[in-house]
Amino acid sequence: MAKSARSPISKHGSAILLAVALLTIAGVMSGWRLPVSLFPFIDYPRVVVSVDAGERDAATMAASITRPVEIALRAVPGAKSVRSTTSRGSAEVAVDFAWGQDMVAATLETEAALASILPDLPQGARFDVRRSDPTIFPVYGIALTSDSLSPADLRQLAELKLLPSLISVDGVAGVDILGSSPREFAVNLDPARLGALGLTLDDVSKSLAAQNAVNGVGRLTDQHQLFLVLVDDRLTSIADLEDTPVTVGGQTGPGVVRLGDIADISSSLEPSYTLVNSGGQSAVLLNVRQALQGDTVKIVKDVQQRLDQSGLPPSVKVTPFYDQSELVSGAANAVRDAILIGALLAGLVLFVFLRSWRLMVLTGLLLPAVLAAACVALELLGLGFNMMTLGGMAAAVGLVIDDAVVVLEHMMRRMQEKNSTDEQHLLGAAAEMGRPLLGSTFATIVVFIPLAFISGVTGGFFKSLAITMVACLVVSLLYARFAIPLLAARWLTEKDAEQVEKGEKVMNPLIRAYDRSGGKALARPGLTVLLVGGVLGVLGYLSWSHVPSGFMPAMDEGGFILDYRAPPGTALDDTDQMLRQVETIISSTPEVASYSRRTGIQLGGGLTEASEGDYFVRLNGGSRRNIHAVMSEIRDKVAQQVPALEVETAQLMEDLIGDLTDVPQPIEVKLFSNDETQLEAAAKQVGSTLSGIQGVVEVVDGLRVAGSDITVRVDRGAAVQAGLDPQAISDQLSALIDGTVATQIRDGEQLVGVRVRGPEDLRQHIAQVQDMVLRAPDGHSVRLAQVATVEVVGGAKQLTREQLAPFIGVTARLEGRSLGAAMSEVQNKVQALNLPAGIRVEYGGLYSQQKQSFSDLAMVFSAAILLTLLLVTILYGRFYWGLAAVTTILLVASSSLLGLWITGIELNISALMGLTMVVGMVSELIIFYLAELPCDRKIGPAELREAGAKRLRPILMSALIAILTLLPLAIGFSRGAGLQQPLATSIIFGLLAAVPLVLLFLPAMLAMRSEKDKALAKGFA
Repeated sequence: MAKSARSPISKHGSAILLAVALLTIAGVMSGWRLPVSLFPFIDYPRVVVSVDAGERDAATMAASITRPVEIALRAVPGAKSVRSTTSRGSAEVAVDFAWGQDMVAATLETEAALASILPDLPQGARFDVRRSDPTIFPVYGIALTSDSLSPADLRQLAELKLLPSLISVDGVAGVDILGSSPREFAVNLDPARLGALGLTLDDVSKSLAAQNAVNGVGRLTDQHQLFLVLVDDRLTSIADLEDTPVTVGGQTGPGVVRLGDIADISSSLEPSYTLVNSGGQSAVLLNVRQALQGDTVKIVKDVQQRLDQSGLPPSVKVTPFYDQSELVSGAANAVRDAILIGALLAGLVLFVFLRSWRLMVLTGLLLPAVLAAACVALELLGLGFNMMTLGGMAAAVGLVIDDAVVVLEHMMRRMQEKNSTDEQHLLGAAAEMGRPLLGSTFATIVVFIPLAFISGVTGGFFKSLAITMVACLVVSLLYARFAIPLLAARWLTEKDAEQVEKGEKVMNPLIRAYDRSGGKALARPGLTVLLVGGVLGVLGYLSWSHVPSGFMPAMDEGGFILDYRAPPGTALDDTDQMLRQVETIISSTPEVASYSRRTGIQLGGGLTEASEGDYFVRLNGGSRRNIHAVMSEIRDKVAQQVPALEVETAQLMEDLIGDLTDVPQPIEVKLFSNDETQLEAAAKQVGSTLSGIQGVVEVVDGLRVAGSDITVRVDRGAAVQAGLDPQAISDQLSALIDGTVATQIRDGEQLVGVRVRGPEDLRQHIAQVQDMVLRAPDGHSVRLAQVATVEVVGGAKQLTREQLAPFIGVTARLEGRSLGAAMSEVQNKVQALNLPAGIRVEYGGLYSQQKQSFSDLAMVFSAAILLTLLLVTILYGRFYWGLAAVTTILLVASSSLLGLWITGIELNISALMGLTMVVGMVSELIIFYLAELPCDRKIGPAELREAGAKRLRPILMSALIAILTLLPLAIGFSRGAGLQQPLATSIIFGLLAAVPLVLLFLPAMLAMRSEKDKALAKGFA
């Protein structure tokens, strides 16, 4: 008898297995090279323009600079909205573009628009344009403190020793140095001596500039060498400054006086109205920012190594105050542990049902091989390891093992039926599952196709997860279709079939129970469908109505930001005194490991007054209270013990995503009106109303006051009589109070400014301002009080606008309450205020992001359902089968919602993504069930029960494996597991319901159709 022809898989078996081995090795190599970060890279469509225009009041600043800038930026191609905040002498303008915009081009066009209007703006206006991306926040922050070195010395060490070393670390985008100020030389002039000699501050500044120069005057050749001729008259020290000659004009001719005879010269620091400390001690902070798509873990490790090798003095203490790599590593370890635990549990399930160690080994080999090969796809697509790609791998583990289980279980069933272990026979059995395998894989892949059409944070996050899962599924399909059958056919023996028969001891009771329940369900299919569908439908509706809703999943990041605001205009020293009380509260909290404080500046930049700033509080690792409890306790204690301070708390990633998209607060009520008085009254009303809503905390009414001004009103008549004009008075006052950097002295690689100004005691009190002495052009002296009136004007407010319209944003955060429930009450309460008709109300904050994300994911879910309907109809040619499949999936989704309600987990973008993934997973089970039914003839209860009995074991195994794989993520032991917990929970509860629904409800629906067909046939007969 002639041998049967070998199958193509058998003929090329060695090549197939070699290709699998090579692809797996390549995947391992790719995995070592992939960067590790917290979140996937998202091109946020926002450009922020910071404007510095010197010392101007907010109203003049808004009219002369901010408004022209807004108009110019609104005309930038692709700009959707413009939002600005204007304070004293500074402004911040944010331009939002459409998602998907080329942000490099948008940034360049923004800069071009600003350059075009710069000549028309007041002199001295400067701009800084930056894209809003995660690099504005540090991935690693360190504090330098010392008991013997001054902050200025620490800054010198940071600038000269640490900055060059750290900036060269691969993946570092920049290193920001905060604390102290750059060095300078202070030249405090004596007004009496100046007056006696007929000199002005401007005269001294010009003399200094002229006496400190190095100029090349040409080249000459002598003795076969080319020389550069320099006139070098550089100043190098305080002694040189003191000896600098200043020309004095007089009736007897010009004279000369030493600068040291008319001024007190000393080393100093540039004027600064900021304070920085760490652990209650003055400090210098270094914020290490990561380049886009950098490797967070590697960057932090390399930076720590450079710090260890930096050779800092023993007295300098280096304290990390923020380390994002800890959160990244925790998140990665959580997913890694979930994969390992899931794989072990899956092996246990395989052993319980199949009792063959060879089957366990084959499945165990498949999983790491598939995950490794998926790393090749990630590298080719420019992705790396992050919370979403790792989460995709964890979610794919169950599906990957499921593919192997389905093929191996079917091969073992055929071995038992024909009692044959022939290679061709086993490969033929595996080929029978080719179409169901292909269909089930596509059933999951089509779920992710609609994700390509959504944008925003949701699209950016979950596209990475979807790409990872699709890569795993495609590789799993190829391996399960070709590699697993080859290995199984060449390795499995009759003993394995006997072992599987021993596993029937577990299955027999289950099959008998299924026969009884299946018989009852199919005896009266209409009643079964009505009862099951009705109960789950009602439970699903109740769950949807009562499950709390949010935006991003809650996650313990191990540290948080505490923003604070002292009363407007509070002096820096007084603000510091209040903050010392806050630091006592922070340091006495047992969970706190370290903290750093910025006053007058913020961790991520932004418009900040001298009475504002933030802390970053780092908590201990290991077992401790939940971070939200710690945040709440510190906030409450500050409110009780330091009531003058307004504080807000937020974790860094929440704050970061909020800043990159709109505002970091979950709640923002935007009030628009051109009537300033009416607008402020409405803001106070809304702020007071929000404060009374349960769970709404940290309410800020948006009426931010920059502080008081000392206004000098020039008497034009008196000024003209004295030979002065307002501009001359302004220039001289500026030179006396703030000073003028007349020249710079080179010290190594640094240029140190020389600031010429009036004596220190002239800047101590308001009353001294009116006694300042001005110099008229003819040389006589005039007190400021003789030509101007000096008064204090309080309450200079910050001005905010959106789309050129004045508005005030009332913001708040949440504690112990979901975003959806809180916003529903906020909207009802605000509507009940019956604000004046001239007030327009809009809602922003993270709530607006939630609305957009929910809308997008609802579209994805709906599209996934419709695509599943299409796929099942194409595979089996029966529309009703597709309809029955979709109905089953919707009831599974109801069970997922019920699970969220039971566990108290919010319905957020992670949970909604889990609901969408359930569609694909359940579709796989449905397709494998339908594959057992004959498509070419009518089916009855007997065929439906037989198909269920055949698919009972693989469906149970598939569901159990997927549930056990996701269980560690759902429990969320690790600090970084919070992002995946809602996703895992919704999938687990969906799969728990999917098993009885696929095996009982789906056959009942199909049986209903069969009964209708019989009734129609009798009617025609």
